[in-house]
Amino acid sequence: MVDRYRCSACGNLTRFDVVTTTTVRAFHHYTMGGELSVEEPEVLSATVDSVTCRWCGHGRNIETVA
Repeated sequence: MVDRYRCSACGNLTRFDVVTTTTVRAFHHYTMGGELSVEEPEVLSATVDSVTCRWCGHGRNIETVA
């Protein structure tokens, strides 16, 4: 489930810049020609670092809504 946000300053419910830090384990398969194919990605951890409203431009009034 993904968090939904609301800006209590302007009422925005749809447009946000979200910065996250994610740790992923994945199988990297290189061909003999050096081309990379990333397979089986598994998210080990993910944290939201910041959320900024696209309408009013700041993130100090962002709320998480159910």
